[in-house]
Amino acid sequence: MSDLDESIGKILQELQKDDPETFAKLMKKAQQDNPELFEDGDSENKEIEEYNKKVDEYNKKIDSE
Repeated sequence: MSDLDESIGKILQELQKDDPETFAKLMKKAQQDNPELFEDGDSENKEIEEYNKKVDEYNKKIDSE
């Protein structure tokens, strides 16, 4: 991995931690613009995504109470 790739990775990790909504929007846009980068039939990733969606929904529910 190049230094640039490593730096971008660190920035994305920080964004995910500090502003998960913006990170999700950014990743959604990236997936729409470059779907070939996200084509991965790995079922484990799909399970993780589903779990993360449930966690997000739960967190939004807690925040709204």
